[in-house]
Amino acid sequence: MELKEVVKRLNNFAPTSLAESWDNVGLLVEPHTKRTVGVLMLTNDLTEEVMDEAEQRSVNCILSYHPPVFRPLKRVTSKAWKERIVARCLEKGIAIYSPHTSYDALKGGVNDWLIQAFEATSVVPLQQSSQPSQHSHQVTIESTKDGNGAELLDYLRQRLDKSCSFYMRNADSSLVILCNESFLPTIVSLLSGRNDHTEFVITKLEQVPLDGHGMGRKCNLSSPVTLKEAVDKIKSHLGLPYVRLALAHGATSDSLIRSVAVCAGSGSSVLRGTRVDLWLTGEMSHHEILDATHQGISVVLTDHSNTERGYLKVLQPRLAELFDQKVQIIVSEKDRDPLQVV
Repeated sequence: MELKEVVKRLNNFAPTSLAESWDNVGLLVEPHTKRTVGVLMLTNDLTEEVMDEAEQRSVNCILSYHPPVFRPLKRVTSKAWKERIVARCLEKGIAIYSPHTSYDALKGGVNDWLIQAFEATSVVPLQQSSQPSQHSHQVTIESTKDGNGAELLDYLRQRLDKSCSFYMRNADSSLVILCNESFLPTIVSLLSGRNDHTEFVITKLEQVPLDGHGMGRKCNLSSPVTLKEAVDKIKSHLGLPYVRLALAHGATSDSLIRSVAVCAGSGSSVLRGTRVDLWLTGEMSHHEILDATHQGISVVLTDHSNTERGYLKVLQPRLAELFDQKVQIIVSEKDRDPLQVV
């Protein structure tokens, strides 16, 4: 498959607009001559050891979750390891693509995989992704708590223009309509004329929320588990023999965990202010951990990339399908977390 088609499909799979504004995502290194991609390798970090592997396995494109080119390069020489990787890729005709925080925010992405360590209900993003609005207003209908959401959705779809958008918001089972101002009188008339006393709120939009997309995740557990059981679930899901645990003030290993929030990588800025029983992330500072434990929140740290790397195995078959089985998708065998417990 031609590289430009590979990039197009990757961008459609997880739009780069989902990424944080500070991030550097998308196609980072493009060979000058046109190339086809027969083998695409997934890695969490593009190190020189992984680069050696890519050359040995005849890789044409590397999808590196973390962008190997983040800050601007002033030169490309053999003196610095990141510059050497760029030079080798250009010389060998190997493209580099990095999704990073677009995969973090993606519905079904890294954070959704991470929270699967638990039997969760009501999984929602901590920071909702949004995009510039194509609609001027949002109508939020709260009456679906009575179980009439599906019936009401069909009722409105049959009576409103196709330019209106509808979705169910998982966090509170509300029905949301996105529309332009000209449709508001019709919507108000339809809702006001129902016998079920439908309650609704109209909001003027600047940005449209993207349902299910966003940074971090939080959830309630389907049934409480002890803190020790929660830690065991995390270690099993991530394939780790050890994690670091900070106990909430007054907590023990038998304390019950009913709610969890996760953030892949470095999670303090995303997790801050989230009131749950347990935080799971890769790394946080000493003082941020103290703040959490004094608020009654236990914290599990796994080291940065251990909250991310396991997603590559889930991503592998999804990308094979995305490329119609025309591109071989392999996962690096040399990629690993640089830290280990000794």
